[in-house]
Amino acid sequence: MSEIKDKMLQRFLKYVTFDTESCDDATTVPTTPGQMTFAQYLKEELQSMGLAEIVLDDKGYLYATLPSNSTKELPVIGFISHLDTSPDMSGRDVKPRVVHSYGGGNVVLDEKEDIILSVNDFPEILNYKGDDLVVTDGHTLLGADDKAGIAEIVSAVEYLQAHPEIEHGKIRIAFNPDEEIGRGAHNFNVPLFGCDWAYTVDGSAEGEIEFENFNAGSASFAIQGCNVHPGYAKGKMLNALRVATEIVSSIPATESPECTDGYQGFYHLMSINGGVDSAEVSYIIRDHCRETFERRMAFISKVADGIKAKYGAGVVTLTLKEQYRNMREQVEPKMYIIDLAKMAMVQAGVKPVVKPIRGGTDGAQLSFMGLPCPNLFAGGINFHSRYEFVSVQVMEKAVMTIVNIAAMVKDLK
Repeated sequence: MSEIKDKMLQRFLKYVTFDTESCDDATTVPTTPGQMTFAQYLKEELQSMGLAEIVLDDKGYLYATLPSNSTKELPVIGFISHLDTSPDMSGRDVKPRVVHSYGGGNVVLDEKEDIILSVNDFPEILNYKGDDLVVTDGHTLLGADDKAGIAEIVSAVEYLQAHPEIEHGKIRIAFNPDEEIGRGAHNFNVPLFGCDWAYTVDGSAEGEIEFENFNAGSASFAIQGCNVHPGYAKGKMLNALRVATEIVSSIPATESPECTDGYQGFYHLMSINGGVDSAEVSYIIRDHCRETFERRMAFISKVADGIKAKYGAGVVTLTLKEQYRNMREQVEPKMYIIDLAKMAMVQAGVKPVVKPIRGGTDGAQLSFMGLPCPNLFAGGINFHSRYEFVSVQVMEKAVMTIVNIAAMVKDLK
């Protein structure tokens, strides 16, 4: 594996210099021009590698093929990562630095401004003692989410090209825009991709494999009050903000993100806006269990009904939407694709860690579009943060996991 380690690292260090932060307010696809610039760069790189069936569409979706070298009829598998970085933290002018053979302790990101990757705040960094860590200068995110995934997929393809003795079927790769704002799968061409199943390479710590995510919904309470002069308000005023606080008080605070983990669902208060005359309260609702999720959505409706019964039908209007579903429904009938990934990890010296995604993923939407698509680790830690880092050694293991999956497909029964 050391034969391509340096090239993989240099590839990743180049990728993170592209400003690909996505924008939730934009209506274009991709939502920012830097994503298309990066996609065009990748297209040229894949062409130089001699890949086949390379397509970059006008929305920034890039597809390519490593042809089969087997005489057998094998399933077509895919690997997917996203081009964009999160708008939660700037991704402009990223200045990565490699900490060689991390010895433990704090990592100073910017000495002048006293920006420190502290073991007190981020004790998980101690798990990577001895590894080479790529960090930021403390002023941007790194972009390992998900440029590490892209670098790993491209490096795995390069490794397979360099080792034709590794028998494999047709392998498809794809890089898409706008995953961080939930739109990555919206324009993904599943028929063109043409895979029996795929993996997103977009997870975090070494060994993670995820095939369960939240069922997701959103709720918006539009409140219409009645504003009159406060000196003459008795019996007339209906303060929309007070109604908003009643709604919030009706929803269990102990079932919020800060009070839950693992498989526990939640109600997440996103915003309260407005004044006396009108206001709006917004929530997102999440749960891994479909039945519990539906009960949560029904509970939100009961809260709205209670406000209507108290103040009148026109006081509150509830908009309740389902956003996405738990991909386990689609993956579970084909659990051999999870077993395959586990075996590939073990062969790469990685202990598989099956865990639920406390969020969404392109793979969830793709799974319901007919492409079962669990998620594999890419190695990045502290995503969306100035404290983001990734271990080069973990990235290597991710590359070998991809290579092993490709090589082991022929042995499926």
